[in-house]
Amino acid sequence: MDDTRSRQVVIAGAGIAGLTAAIAFAERGYSVQVFEQAPRLEAAGAGIQLSPNATRILRQLGVLDRLLPAAVRPEAVVLKDARTLRQLARVPLGQAGKSRWGAPYLVAHRADVQGALMARVVEWPDIKIRTGARVGKISTSPHHVTASAEIGQETIEGHGLLLVGADGVWSSVRGLAGSKGGAVFAASHFSGELAWRATVAAESPAGQAFAALGAADCVTTFLHPGFHMVAYPVSKGRVFNLAAFTRGERIAEGWAGHADPAILGKAMRGTAQALGKLVALAGPWTAFPIHTVEQSRWTNPQGIALIGDAAHAMTPFAAQGAAMAIEDAAMLAKTMADFPADPQQSLAIWENLRRPRVEKVRKRGALNRLAWHARGPVALARNLVLAMRPAEKLAADLDWLYGWEQAKVIRR
Repeated sequence: MDDTRSRQVVIAGAGIAGLTAAIAFAERGYSVQVFEQAPRLEAAGAGIQLSPNATRILRQLGVLDRLLPAAVRPEAVVLKDARTLRQLARVPLGQAGKSRWGAPYLVAHRADVQGALMARVVEWPDIKIRTGARVGKISTSPHHVTASAEIGQETIEGHGLLLVGADGVWSSVRGLAGSKGGAVFAASHFSGELAWRATVAAESPAGQAFAALGAADCVTTFLHPGFHMVAYPVSKGRVFNLAAFTRGERIAEGWAGHADPAILGKAMRGTAQALGKLVALAGPWTAFPIHTVEQSRWTNPQGIALIGDAAHAMTPFAAQGAAMAIEDAAMLAKTMADFPADPQQSLAIWENLRRPRVEKVRKRGALNRLAWHARGPVALARNLVLAMRPAEKLAADLDWLYGWEQAKVIRR
């Protein structure tokens, strides 16, 4: 492979995963071409949580300072009983969290995160983004990979040593790459969970109802056997992001769909009157089907790697989807740059390092869902355990997650 092509990377997807990867590769001297299928760069979803393991990387990439003016640094993660509104547990964040984990815990609107990443991207002349370009064909050789995309009547191609599929849970790269080099990539499937989302202005009746619950400066999770709801401020506190989660039927192969709001109402039976009022005032709610991708192959030895949701979309119950994508992107760029003479082995090293980490996070999310939806004696036991653990111990339980840093790899 000629030296020019050996320093080129093609990325499918200009979301959080793709833009983080673009910056991380550019910082290491690679030229990057990004294909984004949407005609315009728009952020899907609303609120997003960025724990210290993610903001540490954003700081290293020069993105964090661009995000801080629009983000909120919550004082704590609080768990409350949805029936009584009694506080069950509190994990200190704010300055205490930054001191403990070396980086801030932030909540922000997804559009603000996307904007901060783009502000950094435009500073790199070696990053080129083409919108309206969905990758429709992949060809490989022993030394490079080519991705082809259609923009109107024009076919464009991106060439390089690596194609990064950062195009989300319905990844086109994952589907196309499954037939390359014998690799088998998992397909996405509906998890059986619905996410109900709403954003409300702080000065609106719904915003005032939320503030009355005493959680305006925290990430608060309300626990109930039939559902749980996560709520926190974004956009410097001007808006509150609300996300409730219930069981439900498959509704769409896309980000949002139509679902009967009675599903949410039924799941909330028995909750505190003040919480019911908040949910009523915050409507209409948009339902999002939660799709996951089971761990399978993430890399192809012919120069293809999947990151973020394209590789391992998980339920959001550990609030780590974006963080895992950011970790994936930064570590992929680092590993490829550390061992440029052997891209195939570099991909294998990266995947072997990432798998245990992502699987542990996935299991933590599954455990959270089980605990948050507990009922009867199990819920009583949960509450007792939480009551007996001081805030310091609860924070220490998260050191493995929030304190994570990229490992150094030494090839022998």
